[in-house]
Amino acid sequence: MAFNFTNLDKGLQESTEWLAREFSRVHTGRAVPMLLDGVMVEAYGSFQPIKNVGSINVEDARTLRIALWDKSVVKDVEKAIAAANLGLSVATDSDGMRVIFPPLTTENRARLVKVLKEKMEEARISVRKEREAAQSELKTADLPEDDARRAKDEIQKRVDAANAKLESIFESKEEEVMN
Repeated sequence: MAFNFTNLDKGLQESTEWLAREFSRVHTGRAVPMLLDGVMVEAYGSFQPIKNVGSINVEDARTLRIALWDKSVVKDVEKAIAAANLGLSVATDSDGMRVIFPPLTTENRARLVKVLKEKMEEARISVRKEREAAQSELKTADLPEDDARRAKDEIQKRVDAANAKLESIFESKEEEVMN
């Protein structure tokens, strides 16, 4: 009987995907519609993503254009973007709204790298929890001593690979922020 690594692999994959998603929401000075994915607008009696009340397009390197389908939610969208505390400014015109990304200063870049490191640490903690869960599952499994040792080594190998992938994601995002 061999140890089942499915739960461990799934948990490690989820940690990696979470970090990539979190990093995609970090403002790097370029207009990216994905940055607004986490912004929820109170419209029509419930909270919903901005993409549900209008279309979001890249106008230029520092500007997104939001074409709202219903002009009555303009104030709600402005309020939601301000409340998201993303450091973006909003300008409203007759065609919709522009979301303007300010240029990054050296201080802002350093602050963003600090935020990236915090997110990275959260992902590492998640990976450690997955390893601990797999090791406790291994202890309760009725395996011969040699198989248990091999499984423990395999768990560590998979955790090391996940940590290397997290590090790679972090390094590429840090490079993007600093340049």
